[in-house]
Amino acid sequence: MSFYDFTAVKMSGQEVDMQDYKGKVVIVVNTASKCGLTPQFAGLEALYTTYKDQGLEILGFPTNQFGHGDAEENDSIESFCQLNYGVTFTMFQKIKVNGGDTHPLFKFLKHEAKGTMGSGIKWNFTKFLIDRDGQVIDRFAPTTDPKEMTEAIKNLL
Repeated sequence: MSFYDFTAVKMSGQEVDMQDYKGKVVIVVNTASKCGLTPQFAGLEALYTTYKDQGLEILGFPTNQFGHGDAEENDSIESFCQLNYGVTFTMFQKIKVNGGDTHPLFKFLKHEAKGTMGSGIKWNFTKFLIDRDGQVIDRFAPTTDPKEMTEAIKNLL
C-alpha cells in the first residue's frame, strides 16, 4: 500500500486521486486557521513557492480536532488561508485525523510514520513527507518550522 492508493476531496468539492501526485515529493499537513501554529502557513507557502517547479506539492487538510482550530466552514477556511497567508498549495476539505472517523489517508500516514504519541496526531501542523514513489519518508512534529524540512525535501527532489 502507498500514498497513491487514497483519495480526498478538495475545497472545490472535486475528488482527487493521490495518483495525480505520482512522481512528486509531497508534504501532507493537518492544518488549522485559528491556532498558535497557524503562521506555519507562511512557511509552508514559502517552501511550495521555492520548490514547486522542482516537483514539490503541499496538501493541506484542515481539522477541528485540536482546540477548535478550524470550526469554520470549508469556504471560510480556504478564504482565510488565501487572504492571510497567500496559500496557493492545494487545500482539501476538513477531515478528522484521530479517532474512529479518521480519514483513511491519515490512518495510512500515521501507521507508516509514528510520532511521539505512537500512531496518534498530537496537534495541528503535523507534517508527513512522501517521496516520489509514494512512500512515507518522515514525520515532522507540529512545532517543527517548515524551513527546518528544507534539507529533507531537497534530498528527495
